[in-house]
Amino acid sequence: MLSAKDVKYRFEADSVGRAVALVGERWSLLILRETYFGVRRYAEFARNLSIPRPTLSARLRTLVDAGLLDRVRYATDPDRHEYRLTQAGRELFSAIVVLMRWGDKYLAGPDGPPLLLRHIDCGEIAESYVACRQCGGEITMETVTPEPGPAFREEEA
Repeated sequence: MLSAKDVKYRFEADSVGRAVALVGERWSLLILRETYFGVRRYAEFARNLSIPRPTLSARLRTLVDAGLLDRVRYATDPDRHEYRLTQAGRELFSAIVVLMRWGDKYLAGPDGPPLLLRHIDCGEIAESYVACRQCGGEITMETVTPEPGPAFREEEA
């Protein structure tokens, strides 16, 4: 049996908690999803998502402040901006795909998933999974074990 001290490192600098605090609410995830499929402008987000405009403005500001999106002027008019994914924002794509895959498996209606992803390289419908970059093996809860990382600090006496 693990003691509280043995697992404390999981909660010291909890990356999952910090990520969920940033992008874990519905509108932020949906805004990111839209950016992955080419939406960049405020009016397009508002139209595609039917999101209240004050909520959209607040979420876009949060995603820009967090470094997931860049706000870039696209016309000479200073009020014409679009939102482009940063490297950090692009790297969240795989997390969104994993959520999508789970939703397709457990929440899709009788007609199946509403959206499929076709892999450009092979032309087939993508069937994603989380894999180890070192060996290529699938990562599941049975194939990994947590251990202290570089930010882990022993409890001071």
